[in-house]
Amino acid sequence: MSGFTLLSKQVKSQDLHFSQFFEAPLLRNPSLAGLYEGDIRLQGVYRNQWNSIAFPYQTGSFNGDYKFPVGKGEDFMSVGLQFLFDKAGTVALTTSHLLPAVNFHKSLSATRNTYLSLGFMGGLVTRRLDRSKVTTNNQFDGFSYNGSLPDGETFTNDFAFLDASVGMSFSSTLGNDDQHLFFVGLAYHHFNKPVNSFYRDINHLPKWVLSGGLKINLDPYSYVTFHSDYTRQWPYQQLIGGGMYSRKIGDEDVPTYTIHGGLYMRYNDAVIPVVKMDYYPFSMAFSYDINVSNLATASQGRGGVEVSLSYIAYVNKPNSTKNSTKCPKF
Repeated sequence: MSGFTLLSKQVKSQDLHFSQFFEAPLLRNPSLAGLYEGDIRLQGVYRNQWNSIAFPYQTGSFNGDYKFPVGKGEDFMSVGLQFLFDKAGTVALTTSHLLPAVNFHKSLSATRNTYLSLGFMGGLVTRRLDRSKVTTNNQFDGFSYNGSLPDGETFTNDFAFLDASVGMSFSSTLGNDDQHLFFVGLAYHHFNKPVNSFYRDINHLPKWVLSGGLKINLDPYSYVTFHSDYTRQWPYQQLIGGGMYSRKIGDEDVPTYTIHGGLYMRYNDAVIPVVKMDYYPFSMAFSYDINVSNLATASQGRGGVEVSLSYIAYVNKPNSTKNSTKCPKF
């Protein structure tokens, strides 16, 4: 992480974010669809941020993707859907995203799980607010606020726009077996620069996301996993990263449980402890932001609570990836 040069002052970008960013892979990079051990994956994350203020931010993500082989070689495709919801502020500003995704995984090796993946994601975004909660200077009658006066604004309560993203990733193994895995990826979000404003033609800022992950097996029952993202949405930027230690309980190949624990950090913003438990095919994780930025006084050190739930499994079908000698995974 030290190789990045950051702004001297941390600022927030336009886009929503999660501390458990690794549980919302399509928001990182659409080419990460299908990069898992299984045929189908469903993931949900809910975030409740800044409960110390009167109107906390509430954000939810749900994504699903399905992976299947194509052609006669070792290539695969993934199709998926990303839904994102956010509600914030005194005027109940609500944003909803519905974004289908498609991803192609090209095998680059006859002996190793080495894949180059190219993904696209795009769809409809809607934004709305509660006009009855909007106050303006026009509603000041010379002595005090008077809600019976018109607000003097002409913008509508809601609008919609199309949004699109593209990404590429490279995933492989360290060595000639599947003991250690890694991936690197680069995504470009909002490349169509949609208008994102209630009353003026203000374009949404495009965003670059550089992602990486590394999984190292320590022994048959334990491993460590690292994730990091660097986001640049000019002039804003953000760096988040960390890792977890995982321990299997039960059978080595199909454990009854897997327990995870670790720590992540959003640079100049928050320290994020994470705990997670797998009970095949389900996983559940909990994290909590400990605010360390200049907002720590106002937030009383409390950032955001996040809970995630995921389901990853194989499907009983002849061409399941479970029967493949090679397939994209992390």
